[in-house]
Amino acid sequence: MANCSGTLACPHNLTEEELKRGLDNHGNMKLIFSVFLAVMLIVLMFSLGCTVDIKKLWSHIRRPWGIAVGLLCQYGLMPLIAYVLAISFSLPPVQAVTLLMLGCSPGGTLSNLLTYWADGDIDLSISMTACSLIMATGMMPLCLYLYTRSWDLERNKLILPYQNIGIALLCFLIPVAFGIFVNFKWPKQAKIILRVGSVVGVLLLVVIIVASGILMKGSWNADSPLLVISFMFPLMGYVFGFLLALLAHQPWKRCRTICMETGAQNIQTCSTMIQLSFNSEQIAEVFAFPLNYGFFQTLNGFFIILVYQTYKRLCKKKPEEKDLDCNEVSERKETAAGSEATSFLETDEVASVNL
Repeated sequence: MANCSGTLACPHNLTEEELKRGLDNHGNMKLIFSVFLAVMLIVLMFSLGCTVDIKKLWSHIRRPWGIAVGLLCQYGLMPLIAYVLAISFSLPPVQAVTLLMLGCSPGGTLSNLLTYWADGDIDLSISMTACSLIMATGMMPLCLYLYTRSWDLERNKLILPYQNIGIALLCFLIPVAFGIFVNFKWPKQAKIILRVGSVVGVLLLVVIIVASGILMKGSWNADSPLLVISFMFPLMGYVFGFLLALLAHQPWKRCRTICMETGAQNIQTCSTMIQLSFNSEQIAEVFAFPLNYGFFQTLNGFFIILVYQTYKRLCKKKPEEKDLDCNEVSERKETAAGSEATSFLETDEVASVNL
């Protein structure tokens, strides 16, 4: 351990008043950061509600096979992958629980954008995002309880506030419900609110990243296992979500939708759950992980879309080439028929002259 007894930066060399003032400043910054995070979540949840058409949502609920497959991926597949990764990499308890929280989080608004670019079912994507958020109030605490029972968290001084997590997720439904009502009552105004809410959400996200960089300086020096998991986890979610939808005999359009909904998690919700569950030292250890996951889920999502769009263009070119070949053949046939007709007429003219 480094000896800092000769430096003024060492906490042991600070007076009680200076140390208390530093802790108070850190506490005030953390409070401001928590308020910004809460405001961003409310804005995002309200914007999400403004995208939901109650009639289209009801039509998907009446035929729930697509939503059921998506929820199975969201709360069956993703927590299981998170649990397997945590065991495979032998993560410490705090990091393992954070990974599991991310795996149990509902779908995010990013999935709707990725679904649009992947030519997926936008209505199903929005319906799945809304339903996964509603289901999260019960499924997220339940999954955390079931998967962490074998980890002996009390021995590591980790006590998850399952009740507070459920209540916080339940509170997030209020702005969503209000946004659905606004979209139902005033659809034109809802589109304007959605645009403004998206800009505000991005600005608040930038503020939160900057604030987290100030508050959690040590957390940005992420461990190699967490960085590897940040890259692997969303990619595995995309791939296995697509395969599970394919096994359920879903149409290709829905397979792409369920793929994007499975891999793109709501990192804002996960960050809030981390704030509720851990103390300052534990938060500093893992807070960068959801942000890293958010970066890689976007990167992997764009890569999958790039592959799909390239494949689609290649498939479009093949029929065009075939059509051109057919046209060339028909042109050749017409030319040959024309030459035959010309030669026949010339022969006929010569015969008439001879007569």
